[in-house]
This record gives sequence, C-alpha cells and structure tokens, in this order.
Amino acid sequence: MSWNPGIEPHCPDAGSLDSIETLIVPRARDLGGFEVRRALPSPKRQMVGPFVFFDQMGPAEFITDGGIDVRPHPHIGLGTVTYLYQGEFQHRDSLGTNQMIYPGAVNWMVAGHGVTHSERTSPETRAGRHSLFGIQTWVALPEAQEEAPASFEHQPKDALPLLEGERKEVRLILGTAWGEKAPVKTFSEMFYADAVLQPGARLPLPEGHEDRGLYVVDGEIEIAGHRFATGQMMVFRPGDAITVKAGERGARLMLLGGETLNGPRYISWNFVASSKDKIEAAKVAWAAGDWAHGRFQLPPDDKDEFIPLPER
Repeated sequence: MSWNPGIEPHCPDAGSLDSIETLIVPRARDLGGFEVRRALPSPKRQMVGPFVFFDQMGPAEFITDGGIDVRPHPHIGLGTVTYLYQGEFQHRDSLGTNQMIYPGAVNWMVAGHGVTHSERTSPETRAGRHSLFGIQTWVALPEAQEEAPASFEHQPKDALPLLEGERKEVRLILGTAWGEKAPVKTFSEMFYADAVLQPGARLPLPEGHEDRGLYVVDGEIEIAGHRFATGQMMVFRPGDAITVKAGERGARLMLLGGETLNGPRYISWNFVASSKDKIEAAKVAWAAGDWAHGRFQLPPDDKDEFIPLPER
C-alpha cells in the first residue's frame, strides 16, 4: 500500500537529544562463530513497552552441515517472535506445531502457562552453505494472560501491512502504527515494525504509544543533528514528536514499543512472570521432567533431547 501522505513530507525533526531517554549499546557475544547482540533487558532499561527481550542474531555464514540447534526448552508468561532477514529456522513446539520460519514472516508463540519449543536449521538447508540473520524478541504478557493456555500463530510475509513510498518501506509485524494494524492477535497495545530507509529518507515514529524505541540494524541514522550507528538502541521520551533521517548509506531499523505493563517483570532463564513464585513453580515443573503428565511436554516430533534447568 502507499505511504500515508498525512505524515509526509513535512515531518519535524526531534527538537533536541533530550528526547532520547535511554541509549543502549549492546555487547556482542560470540557463540562459536555465531554472534549475538542483546539490547533488552539491559542495565539501563528492562522493557520498552511490553518488549522484555531483544537479541540480534548474526549475520552468520555456515558451511555444509552447519546450522542452529536449539534443543527443546520451556517458556512461560511471554510471546516470542523470531523475525528473519536471511536464512530459516524450523520451529517445533509442544502444541504439535512444525513450522518453517522464513524472512519477513511472523511466527507468534504465546507461552502463557507453559510451552516447550525447539529451533533448528532444517536438513535441506544444512546440505549447503547458508546464512542466518535476524532478531528475536520476547513480549511480556499482561498479568491476566500469564496463566492462559499456550497458542501459536503463523502469518506469512505477504499478510503483513507494507507501507512504501518516499524512499522507504515499513512492514508492520505486530500491533498498530501509522494507521495500520497487523493481523497477529496480541494482548496489549503495542507496535513492532521493520523499516528500510534509502539515503536521506525520513521516518516519523508512530504516535499514540506510551513507550517508543528503535534499534539500528544496519546503516546510520540522524536525530536532532546527531548520528547513531549500527547496533544502537534508543528509547524516547513519551509524547515527543520524533523523526529519524537515514544516513548516506541508508538504514534498516526495528521500531518497537507500546503500553507499559502494570509493573516490572521477573526474568529467570527462559521464564518471564509478574511474581517470583510463578518463576519458581515453572522451574520445579521443568526439573521434574514429567513429560507425560506434568506442566510441560516436549514437541511430539522433537522429544529425544531437551535443555536441562541450569544449576544457577
């Protein structure tokens, strides 16, 4: 669809750097030739809206037989999205889902009371050289949804709203922004978008959201006359009108935010909850390993191994 002419081309710049409430520069970690950069949670900021976890995966190149093997592991109290730019994952979960994840598509797994899943590179992809590059996010659930049954929803790339024009393309992954709504069912007000900007293109942050942030995946942007490079996340003051401008090489951004929850969340291993008691109960259930009758089951077509509960 065409870009909304109501917000182009007269977009004001941010008045000053005071509009940036928090600047996060995640550290890179090398996981055996596969680089991960974690922006959330950080010492400066736990969440942006309901987004409580934000990892950049790669870019990485694999030779024949290489790939990702994340064994079955549990989650509670969150929704997960793996959004890819390059490569693929095979997602399997305890609901019986077996879904390939390709660039631009949304796979929205809502853990609720508990779910188990694995992520692996498929045998077909391992047969040759391949790459992997993407973002993994966790969205903390409202307290009323933390004990709800788990669910899974897949939306292909073409089902997501695409705003294009004025030398930019913006794909809305979750929530509402710029007058559009993504088809994925969410449980609180939020937005999550992938924006590709040509050199000099301008993009206003969506209005009407309590929390707003962005992450520079590639290239460089300018805000209020100051430049920000690849691998930086900015969180902005509520209510300020913000427009970002792409640098000379253009830029790719992930924009995120939404309504803040009723309080902070506890995070331990793969568990997110509004209380420590819920976290501890999930740990006990996973450690028990009662896959037939317990709280957690293994994916029916990936049940030969699992990640044990960490000792600490």
